[in-house]
Amino acid sequence: MRKTENCFKKDKRIKKKSMIEVIKYPSVLESSNLELRNVARDLVSGLKIYHDNIGYLVGDLALSEGTSPHRNINSSPEEIDYRIFLKAGLLLASQKLGSPITVTTGFPFSTFQVFKENAYRLLENEHIIEYDTQTFGGGGRKKMAVEVDRVAVIPEVVGCSMAVRQMYSDSPKSFFMISLGYGTMEAILSTEGGLVQRSSVSTFGLRYAINLITRELQKDNYLDLKTEHQIDQYFSEGTIILNRKRLDLRELRKQVITQYYNDVISPSLRKAFSDSDFTKSADLYLAGGGANYAELVNLFRDEFDGLLNVHVPDAPEQMASIGYCYNSLAISGGAKDKAVGLDLGNSSTILTTFKQEKED
Repeated sequence: MRKTENCFKKDKRIKKKSMIEVIKYPSVLESSNLELRNVARDLVSGLKIYHDNIGYLVGDLALSEGTSPHRNINSSPEEIDYRIFLKAGLLLASQKLGSPITVTTGFPFSTFQVFKENAYRLLENEHIIEYDTQTFGGGGRKKMAVEVDRVAVIPEVVGCSMAVRQMYSDSPKSFFMISLGYGTMEAILSTEGGLVQRSSVSTFGLRYAINLITRELQKDNYLDLKTEHQIDQYFSEGTIILNRKRLDLRELRKQVITQYYNDVISPSLRKAFSDSDFTKSADLYLAGGGANYAELVNLFRDEFDGLLNVHVPDAPEQMASIGYCYNSLAISGGAKDKAVGLDLGNSSTILTTFKQEKED
C-alpha cells in the first residue's frame, strides 16, 4: 500500500486552472432600500438585487453595509433567498458570457431528490433581473434579460468528482470523494461507471463545529447578536474581537473541529465504507470549504494513514462549481462560451466559466 502523501503538498498531477475563471462571494443577504452610492469597486462587490421591488444586498455588500447578513441553510428553490442568490449568479454569468447560457447547479444528497425538479423548472427560463449600479458608480437601477436554454441539476459531491476527473491528468479509475461543506458533509466512492450508491453518506457539515465554538464563546462573552455566518467568517480567520479584545480562536477551533470529526465524520465513514470498498481504491480526495482547515485534513490523514493517499486540490471549495461547469460544457455540445457552473453554497456562492478566447 502506498504511503499517505502530505496532503498540503501541491500535487504535480493537477492540471493548470488557466482555462477557467472563478468568481466567489459570501452567501449572505439582507433586505435594504437605502440608497447606496459608490460603496463598492465593481458589480461583484456591489451586488444589490431587486426581488418583488425590494432591494437585497448580496455577498460582500451585505457584509459591509448590512447589519444582520444571513442565509437559510439548505434553502429550497421556492424560498426567497435561493431565488435572490440565483438571480445574482445569473446576472454575473450573463455579464461575462451574454445570453443564452447553459447552467449546471446542485444540492446535497439530503435535499437533492426533493429540490431538483423545482430547481430545474425555475432555471430553464428567461429571467428578467433588476439590479442597482449606483453601488459601484453607475447611474441607477437596470434590468437585464438572461436566457437559460439548458439546465442540469446534480448532487454536489458528484460535481466534485467530475472536477477531479477533469483536472487531474492521471486520476485513478476509482477514488473516494468527500465534500466538506458548511451545511453537509458528503462522501462517495466514485468509479468510472458512476458512484457506488451503497457507499454514499450525507451528514452534518462544518456548521456543526461553528455551533460548538459559538456555544463555547457564549460562556464568557456577549456576542453582540452576531449571525452564524459572521461567526463562520471569524472561525475562518482564526480571530474575533469581543468587548474590544482580540481573541485568538485557533486553539478553540482545533478543539471543536476534532470533536466534530470524532463525533460526526468518522462514525459516518465507518458505516459507509466497507473493507471491500478499500480494495477498489487507494485515493481519497477532499473538497469543500472544510478542506481548507489543516486541523480537519490532518484528522483524515491520521485515520487513513497507510490505507489511502489523501489529496487536497488547490482551492477545494471551488471543486463543485468547476465540476458543474464541465458538465455544462458537455450538455451544451462543447460550447465554452455558454457553459456555467453555479454553486449556491451555504457559505459561499461560486460561479465558474471558461475563459473566452479573444478575437484577433
